[in-house]
Amino acid sequence: MANFILYRLFQSAIVMLIVALISFFLFNFVGDPISNMVGQETTVKDMDELRQRLGLNDPVIVQFGRFIVDALQGDFGISYRLQRPVEELIAERMPATLELVFVSAIIAIGLGVAGGLFTGLKRSHWFSKFILTTSLVGISLPTFIIGILLIYIFAVKLNWLPSFGRGEVVDLKGGWSTGLLTVSGWKAIILPSITLALYQTTLILRIIRSELLEVMRTDFIKFARARGLKSRDINYGHALKNTLVPVITVTGLQIGSLIAFSIVTETVFQWPGMGALFIQAVQFADVPVMSAYLILVALFFVVINLIVDLLYFVVDPRLRAEIKN
Repeated sequence: MANFILYRLFQSAIVMLIVALISFFLFNFVGDPISNMVGQETTVKDMDELRQRLGLNDPVIVQFGRFIVDALQGDFGISYRLQRPVEELIAERMPATLELVFVSAIIAIGLGVAGGLFTGLKRSHWFSKFILTTSLVGISLPTFIIGILLIYIFAVKLNWLPSFGRGEVVDLKGGWSTGLLTVSGWKAIILPSITLALYQTTLILRIIRSELLEVMRTDFIKFARARGLKSRDINYGHALKNTLVPVITVTGLQIGSLIAFSIVTETVFQWPGMGALFIQAVQFADVPVMSAYLILVALFFVVINLIVDLLYFVVDPRLRAEIKN
């Protein structure tokens, strides 16, 4: 087990290094940040001095090495646009993004698992057919279209919920802020969280249903029925347990996708999170912010994948037997 974890950590370190390399070299070709930082009255000499002070005249390999060393220490440099440490900007925006992702993940997992179980166990029920039909919306429509439709219905026409912003937030210890402790915060997060969770909900629902139908046709389920076991024990004690491995995989990846693709939702609803910060950084060629954001998203994916690999040992005894052998 320890060797397996060490091997996974080594793989994660390699992945993070490759992501850092790609992000650094990719974003260094996105415009000239100096042109976006200075005004028209700035002389060429002043621009050269600024470029020298920021280290942009150094060889690319030197810049990348400096970037890696600083990133390992939690230092991602100074934002070209805002002239503030990038880690401070991300720390300010991270609570909003993680809060949105958390609520969206709860919605996606809760509705996805419940809907998958119901449609898998009650295939001929009218409500199962209704769920499968309506779930096509989550697969077919782009996220920004869903967000705009929800804003039009619940914010413009019905005037029930706000269409933008995070609502009133409460500052907690350690610099963390949350809107989940206020009424306006809950109202503000409903539409963006549903928008972000809809695709993942549909995907989880359909995968659970597909895996459950496959397991229900296996011989050991038929044998369990022949032994006279209760349907509840068969469905939840045998069938569901054998669908958990692919479900855990997909669910883990989808939680990572929530973080990566929250950019669209945050843009539509003007949610003050890391995705909105990244979009602004792209517009101004703010390389330190863009690189730090991509590395942070990759780190979330790596950590989630590591957790998923460890959960395999909890739900699948065959993997534990292979490691022992």
